[in-house]
Amino acid sequence: MQPLPPDYDIAICGAGPAGMALAALLVKRSVAPQRIALIDARTLQQASNDPRSLALSYGSRQILEDIGSWPVPATAIHQIHVSRRGQFGRSVIDREEHKLDALGYVSRYGALVTELGAACGRAGIAALRPALVTGLDEQPGQVAIAVEEDGKRRTLTASIVVQAEGGLFGEQQAKSMQRDYGQTAIIAQVRSSAPVPHRAYERFTAQGPLALLPQDDEYSLVWCVRPETAHSLLGLDDAAFLQQLGEAFGTRLGSFTGVSRRLAFPLGLNAGVQGSARMAAIGNAAQTLHPVAGQGLNLGLRDAAVLARLLAQGATPSMLAQYESLRRGDRSLTVHLTDTMARVFANDSPAQVLLGASLAAIDLFGPARSVLAELMMYGRR
Repeated sequence: MQPLPPDYDIAICGAGPAGMALAALLVKRSVAPQRIALIDARTLQQASNDPRSLALSYGSRQILEDIGSWPVPATAIHQIHVSRRGQFGRSVIDREEHKLDALGYVSRYGALVTELGAACGRAGIAALRPALVTGLDEQPGQVAIAVEEDGKRRTLTASIVVQAEGGLFGEQQAKSMQRDYGQTAIIAQVRSSAPVPHRAYERFTAQGPLALLPQDDEYSLVWCVRPETAHSLLGLDDAAFLQQLGEAFGTRLGSFTGVSRRLAFPLGLNAGVQGSARMAAIGNAAQTLHPVAGQGLNLGLRDAAVLARLLAQGATPSMLAQYESLRRGDRSLTVHLTDTMARVFANDSPAQVLLGASLAAIDLFGPARSVLAELMMYGRR
């Protein structure tokens, strides 16, 4: 007796930005929408209310344009100022050198998933949400997916399953490359007395990088510090917190005058290929990175773009093998670059002098700035 064909060609577990981008790209490349299952535990409305800020590279904009999900409400980054607190040397990357409208953009998670949800809707992709994936069983010829929806359990089958739901570091199954950085990221929106329009800042301190990304008339703050410092900072009132922020960042933006509710989460690296013949991972499900340089989402969208191109040729194990091979270089370079920046340049070691000298050299040598900017915008190509 012949086995029944699978319910779907491709099931995507996780309808965040990477998962929805993959689904829309598949249809763009002529995969029938009814052969795609897009599964997520949250409703689109719940995801759309997520206020977190995201850094989008120019290369990510190109991917979003391909599926009609651009423009999204976002603030353009024209310059990126990189420096080390208390050390000589800094570098400025400017859009003018690359003849682009922007080096990147700062948007909100909710705004991006709203646009991607609309793109999936236009493409005819019917998402299963809210639905919780409770188990995956890889079998000869297909994968069985246990799903709980509206309190009822059922099993779906697909030729290929793509994991696109990563979660936070510390809540994930350990991969082959795992490192706890001993840092906590404090995120918030802050206002300053002398903002510089469209300029982003990456400021290295003794405890970790401090990023300020322009967003509307405010800045999206990602401040990486030791856990005990984070606990202390979260306990301060707004005025005391802003004073501490000013002492850590300096006076390039004047004084800090306002802050939103502060959130915190632990930072670590969790990466490494864990795919199988019929299952692959993209985005945070494949690699959770330190937020330095803002590469996590952009790397995930590049994953989606390559995987969509291959699966459009056939939802088969051979295509997944090609995917892992093609993504190895970009993933490895981005993982090791962010890991090095997070570890080597976030302490009081002699390497901090090297950082200052390196930034000064990069600023004086145009080709070095171009290489760094190309990596940040497009990854390894």
